[in-house]
Amino acid sequence: MNIWSTVEYNDLDKDEWYDVIQYRKNKVFESTTIYRIDLTENNHTLNVKRNFINNVSFLISEILFVPLEEKLVYSTVSRDFENLNAFELYLIDLRNTSSLVRLTNNEIFEQDLQLSTDGKQVLFMSWPLGSTRKKFNNTQNRLYSVNLANGQIERLAENFFGSIMGYAMKNDDGVYILGQLGTEVHVYTQQSSTKNLIHHNGWNGTYRSIVSSRNTNSIAFVYSSFEKPMEVYFINNIAQLQSLLAITNFNRLFTERDLPQAKAYSWKNEDYNQMIEGLLHYPPGQFQSKNLPLFVLIHGGPADASLNQFLANAFYWAIMAASEGWLVLEPNYRGSPGYGDQFIAEIRYRPLSVPGKDILSGVDQLIKDGIADPHRLSVGGYSYGGLLTNWLITQTKRFNAALSGAGITDHASAWGTMDTPAFHKYFFGGFPWEVPYIYQNESPIYQLTKVRTPTHIITAEDDMRIPASQSYMLERALYYREIPVKLITFPNEGHAMDFNPLHGKIKIREELKWLQKYGNQSSSYNDLSNNNEKLKLNYVFEIYILLLSYIIIKSI
Repeated sequence: MNIWSTVEYNDLDKDEWYDVIQYRKNKVFESTTIYRIDLTENNHTLNVKRNFINNVSFLISEILFVPLEEKLVYSTVSRDFENLNAFELYLIDLRNTSSLVRLTNNEIFEQDLQLSTDGKQVLFMSWPLGSTRKKFNNTQNRLYSVNLANGQIERLAENFFGSIMGYAMKNDDGVYILGQLGTEVHVYTQQSSTKNLIHHNGWNGTYRSIVSSRNTNSIAFVYSSFEKPMEVYFINNIAQLQSLLAITNFNRLFTERDLPQAKAYSWKNEDYNQMIEGLLHYPPGQFQSKNLPLFVLIHGGPADASLNQFLANAFYWAIMAASEGWLVLEPNYRGSPGYGDQFIAEIRYRPLSVPGKDILSGVDQLIKDGIADPHRLSVGGYSYGGLLTNWLITQTKRFNAALSGAGITDHASAWGTMDTPAFHKYFFGGFPWEVPYIYQNESPIYQLTKVRTPTHIITAEDDMRIPASQSYMLERALYYREIPVKLITFPNEGHAMDFNPLHGKIKIREELKWLQKYGNQSSSYNDLSNNNEKLKLNYVFEIYILLLSYIIIKSI
C-alpha cells in the first residue's frame, strides 16, 4: 500500500504561464493512492501483484488493517495547518472500496493508531491543534477509542490530570498507558473506559515507547532518568516494574563518567498566584552548591515539557551545559503539559507574557535562595523556547547572554509565512487584523529598543515552521543597535534540523562558546553598556559646562 501522497499539479497553459506559479490556483493537490500488494510463491519464485484499492483526496499519515471487519482505518494530515478539517480518521470497507466513512470530526491530530485485542475498536492518541470548538480546546494529549460497528468514540483515562504520552494494548482487552504528571512519566493500566485507571509503582523517571505481547503479559519499553541513560527494558509482567533489568547497554559510556546531578525545583509566580515547576541541573560535583552561574534553557512547544529523563541532543542539552559548569534551569512554564488542561489554556491571548513571567519568577527565586549568581545569568531555547528568549531579552537586562534558536520576532509576519497559521490564530485569539493589539503587545520587534543582551541566533535555511526571515529580522535589528549579535544559518535543514547530524554538534559548540564569552562573567555587557552611556552623559555635561562658561565670559 502506498500510504504517502501522490503529487498532482493543476494543468498549466505552458505557452501562457511558462514557469510562473499562481499560488492558490496551482497549489499542490494533496491525495493518496492505496494499493494492496499480493505476494505469491511459485517454484521458489516470488510473484508480486499490485491491486488498486482507492484514491482519496487527503494525505494519509497512518493506516491500519482490521482483519475481522475487512476494513482499513487511516488518519489524514495536510502539509500546512490552514484547514484543521484535514486532520481526521476515515474508514474504507474492503468489500466495497467505493465506500468512505468519516469516523471523527474533532479538529485534532489523531496519531498512533492501534487495534484493540478483540479487533472491534481502534485506539488513537490526540494532539490538539488549536480547534475553535470548545470540546477540544486547551487540552493535553488524550487517548480515545472508536467502535468500528457504531462509530461511538470514548475517552480512556478520562480522569487523569496529566498528559498521555503513549500506550500499548494488553492481551486481555485492557491497555497500558504512559501518563505524564509534572516531570514524571509512569505506567498505568485501564481495562476499559468505565474502569478506574491504575498507577503501577516503578522507578521515578520517564517511560517511553511501550510495546506488549498479544499472547503473554510481557512488555518492553525505553526508560531513563537523571541518573540512568536511555536503555530498553523487558519484564514478564507489570509486577516486575520495580526490579527492572535492561536488555541493552548502548549508553554504558555515560555511566562511567562524572555527570551532572538534577532535581525538581518549584517556585511561585506571585503575580498570578501560580506554582511553577522546573528542573535544576547542577555541574558535576557541585550538587546543592550556591552562587552558581545560571543558564535558563527553555523547552519548545509550547506543548512540550522538561522531564526526569536522560537526553543529550541539539535541543535538549541541559546535561551538556551543566557539564560545562552551568547551573541549568529548565522551566515548565504555563502551556506545558503534565499540569492539567487549565495550565495549558492560560497562555491563550498572552502566549509570551504569561510564560515569560513564569520563567523570570523562577530566576528571582533561585537568586533569593542563593543558588544562582545574580551577576551571571543567561537564557536560551529553540522554537517556542527561541520565541520566549526573544521576548525575555526585551523585558529585562539581567541576562548577560542569550541563545535564540528559530525564534519569532514579529508574530504578524510569522502568521503570514509559516506552515502553522492556525496555531497563531488560536493562541492570539484571532487574525492579526482582528486583534492587532495582542500581536503587537506580544511581539519582540516592537520592544527591541530595550535589548542590551548579546544574542547568538541560529536558524534553518528551509524552516517552514519558523521561517528564517524571523531570525534575520532579529539579527538586523540588534546589529543596527550595536548589540553584540551573531547569526548562523544551517543549509538544507528544516525546523527539526535532522538532515545532517554534524549541524547539531556545531549548534551546541557555538552556543557554548557564546555562553563562555558573554555569560560566565561577573561584569556583563549590560554593565559595560550602562557605564559607556554614563561616560557619554558625563562627557556631554562637561562640554555643556564649558560652552556655558564661554557664553558667560563673552557676554561680560
